Formats: sequence, structure tokens, C-alpha cells
Amino acid sequence: MEPAPGASAWDLGVTAAYFGLVIAVGLWSLRRGTRRTISGYFLAGQSMGWGPVGASLFASNIGSGHFVGLAGTGAAGGLAVGGFEWSAMFIVLLLGWVFVPIYRLAGVSTMPQYLSLRFGRTRIRLCLAGLSLVLYISTKISVDMYSGAIFIREALGWDLYASVGALLGVTAVYTVTGGLAALMYADLVQSLIIIAGASVLAGYALGAVGGYEGLVQRYPLALPPNTTGPCGRPRPDAFHLLRDPSAGDLPWPGLILGLGIISAWYWCTDQVIVQRCLAGRSLTQVRAGCVLCGYLKVLPMFLMVLPGMAARVLFPGVVGCADAQRCSRACGSPAGCSNVAYPRLVLALLPTGLRGLMLAVVLAALMSSLASIFASASAIFTLDIYQRLRPHAGPRHLLLAGRLWILLMVGLSLAWLPVVEAAQGGQLFDYMQAIASYLAPPVAAVFFLAIFVPRVNEPGAFWGLLGGLALGLARLVPEVALGTGSCGVPGRCPPLVCGLHYLHFAALLFLATVLIVIAVSLCHPPIPRQHLHRLVFSLRHSQEPRIDLDQSPPQPGVPLQDVQTEPQQQGGGPPEVGVVSKPPSLPPEDPVWSRVVDVNALILMAVAVFLWGYFA
Repeated sequence: MEPAPGASAWDLGVTAAYFGLVIAVGLWSLRRGTRRTISGYFLAGQSMGWGPVGASLFASNIGSGHFVGLAGTGAAGGLAVGGFEWSAMFIVLLLGWVFVPIYRLAGVSTMPQYLSLRFGRTRIRLCLAGLSLVLYISTKISVDMYSGAIFIREALGWDLYASVGALLGVTAVYTVTGGLAALMYADLVQSLIIIAGASVLAGYALGAVGGYEGLVQRYPLALPPNTTGPCGRPRPDAFHLLRDPSAGDLPWPGLILGLGIISAWYWCTDQVIVQRCLAGRSLTQVRAGCVLCGYLKVLPMFLMVLPGMAARVLFPGVVGCADAQRCSRACGSPAGCSNVAYPRLVLALLPTGLRGLMLAVVLAALMSSLASIFASASAIFTLDIYQRLRPHAGPRHLLLAGRLWILLMVGLSLAWLPVVEAAQGGQLFDYMQAIASYLAPPVAAVFFLAIFVPRVNEPGAFWGLLGGLALGLARLVPEVALGTGSCGVPGRCPPLVCGLHYLHFAALLFLATVLIVIAVSLCHPPIPRQHLHRLVFSLRHSQEPRIDLDQSPPQPGVPLQDVQTEPQQQGGGPPEVGVVSKPPSLPPEDPVWSRVVDVNALILMAVAVFLWGYFA
């Protein structure tokens, strides 16, 4: 194919060189571990150091949806969207110091497996597994595919679905063949490419508008031509991180409480993130990786949000358009053109060769994020759903099922693309956070109570999860079916249903789920202490054997925990099996290195507090 006007042969050559580098790293990583066992394929043999762990956490999180979505929302509404990134600086420490120790001591490989051990019975495990897969398709895979395709369409002129097909083909190949080890080593390289390339473009973009001071002066004046009403005008609070609780597009109570809940779900209970931490060779290495990721999360505000705001200054007629017909002519989307902010910067500001580097950067972000989601979805489907349906399947059978599931998810995500394109006034990042606000708080509530409240039992967790999801769907379904509208074009969803900001709704949904879980749990007997050793925070250091409530012993080749078999107990109460988990023999920790990591965690918190305070 001949290069489109925006991409020269040099640009395509640089992009091809990037693909060669990633493939070379993937092939090299295949020699460092086994892909023939469940642990080797899904958890990289639990052999990763802090560098690959931290880089993979960052690269898995920063997909092409961040480049397109963060920059686009920044162009439309200012820098408040950067709070979504900076909240993670606190939450990753909660992941490394509270949640990961529990998961590693429990000896689990997936998050639904933890709930199964904690509560017993299969229904809550299957419910969470199904919900996780739905969230992956609706908020992760489809968004990353759509945003990556937008970038390629702008740069190369390819058709949207042709772009998606090309991206998925390359990503699925090395995900299916390589397993988690190949992904994490590739993420280490891709993180460096992402940071280097995005830093170059940020320098060009801010330089073009006169630096940060020039951006502050010129952004409020970036109006599209013939603007008469409020639509298309920059927000007066564009440079405020914390905004009015009622009139703000991202109100500060929601940004602190609702966003905190969504971030906790994503960073502490989502398989995509936790799977990388479970692959670490020791707890200290995992914590160091979390600190590294926290430091890297400082960057998106400066590498994506501010350049997106600069794009509005440089291209107000396109990026700031508010009229459906004008937007359709400018970028092909009547919902708005803010999503093309980042691609337009690349094509307009960068010289030949560097445009190819930035195309490689966005592809790196897309592929690392998609590959991480594919790997995690494959683990959940294989270990939490398919193994329950086929309990006698061997390791080779399970690995084949996981790889085939990846291909099916690709098709389902393609079918969801039209919903992504039309949602939330065309702003991708708002769409991602809105969907998560309606479905994720019940999951976060169940995990928090499972870890911190031993009195919570299986009926409470299960019915609390279902009740919370029912409330979330009562908001999600009308919003998707009727639309939220955009400036000047109100949606058909009634204000009584869709009027509350999605971040405020997330906080209320979390509280409602907590109340349901506790109320139902108090109506049923508590789980005996012998079933909770090393599964709750108060018993995390227990050295007593634990009698697992999970009714299905691990299959050959699957176990990642130290178990022994005893005769099944008799009598009433919850169903028990003869699987006794002894305290695991975890790798020794270096006390000096552990103190260094703790000090860096404190420094990271200080940096986060300063940034929030400075931009508030």
C-alpha cells in the first residue's frame, strides 16, 4: 500500500523496525521460560523482577485509549482528567502492600479463584468471571481497538475496520504463542518507547503554544469558527484539577470518592493488573514494581493531557468543533472530534521519521494493553469457567481452550465498536470511566469486604454482587439505549435515571453494595476461622493449616499453592472438601532492599500530594 499523505516511507520504515524489535524481544523471552504449564503460561513461572513488573503494570494500563482518550478529553475539558492517572499513585501502593500479600499467601492465580477460596461454592466465582469478561470487551478491548484505529486512519488513511483487523492480527499472534513472560519482557521495551516518543511530541506541542504559560493564556481563546452559543467554548475551570461539585464536568467529590473506588477496582482486583504482580519472584520485587509504576503514572498528565489541550489551541476548528455536520466533515464523527487531537499533533508538528516513531509509540501502547487483556481474559476463562465445565481436562487441553477464547473475544469486541464510537459525546475516556462506574463498584465492594471483614459470608457476597450489578445495569442500559447526548443535543435518557454524574453514582453504588453484603451476611452464620487463614487481612500471618471451602481440588499441572489431601469432613454447615492448604514457603526477602522500597513508597506519596495540591 502506498503511504498516505501523512506518512512517508521513512515513517513506515521506523514503524516496521519497531515491530521487528518487539518480535525479537518476544522470541528471546520464549527461551527464558516454559509455555507448556499453566503457571509458566499464565504467571510467567513467578520469576519476574521489579523492572518487568513495574513496566508491565504501566504498559498494560497505558493503551492507545489513553493517547487518544486522555488527549481528547483534555482538549475538550482541560486537565481535570489527569486526576484519573494521579489517583493511581496512591492506589498502586495499596495494591503492593495490602492486596498482593493476601493473594500470594492464598496461592491463587485468578481473582475469581480468590473469591472461591474465601467464600466457597462456585456461583460467585462464575459470576465474577463472567462480569470480568464483559468489562474487558466493553471497556478495554473495544476502546483500545477503536482508538488505535482512529490514529492509523488519521496517519495512513486506512479504513477503520481494516486498521482494527491488522492490529488484532499481530497482537493475537504473539499473545497466543508467548504467554505472560513474552508479554512482560515486551512491555519493558514498549514502556521505554512510549515514554520516549510521547516526550518528544509533548515538547513539540508545548513549544508550539509557548510552553505552559502560553497554553494557559491561549486555551481559553481556542474557539471554533462561527461560535455563538455555549457549545464549543473551552471551560473556564479548564486548569483546575478539583471542580465544582454540581456544575463541574468532573466534580471534586466524584473525582476523589467515585474515582477512588474505580481505581481500587482496577488496580487491586482486576486480573489484568494483579496477574503481573503474581508473576513477581518475591513480594519485595512486586512492591518495587508497584512503586516504579506509581512514578511512571506522573507522566500522562504532561505527555497526553497537556498536549491534547495544545491541540485545541492549534486546531480549534477541528478539535473544538461542536456542530454535528461540521464535525462529520472534519473527522467523520458527528459526536465530536476531540479524539483526533493527538493524531493531528503527530501529523502537523513532527518531521519525517519522528511521525513513524509516534505511530510506533501508539501501536506499542495498543499492543501491550490488548495483549495484557487477552492474557488475563484467557486465564479467567480457562481456570474459572472452562475448567469448571470440563474438570478432567489436562493442561494441554486447557491451554488450547484459552487460546481459542482469545479469538472469540476479538469478534465480540469488533461487534461492540459502534457503541464505543457513539458514546459519551465521542469522548473515549469518559466512556471508559462511565461504564466502569456502573459495573465495577459492586466488585470493589465485595473484594474490600472479603479481605477486611471476616464476618462476611458467601450469601452476603453473592447477593450483594448481584444486587449491585442490578442497580448498575438500571443506569447503564437506559444510557446506552437512549444516549447521553452532547452539548446542544440532549440525550433521551430521563434526568431521573441519567442525571447524576457517573462518578457520584459510583460512590453511591459502592455504598449500596456494602449495605446489601453486610445485611445478608448477618442473616447467615459466619464462616469458621479454620477456613479463613491467610485469606483475610487480620489472619494474613497465620501459620495454621487452612481447610479450603472450594469444592474442586486443583487439576494436575494447575496448582500454584502447597496442598495436601485429607478425607472429606462429615456433618452439616457449608460444603467442605479435603483440601488443606499449609502456609506457603515464600521466597526470602532482602531486609535492606525492602527498606529502600518502603522509603520510595513514602516519597511517591509525597510527590502525589504535592501534584494534587499544586493543580487543585
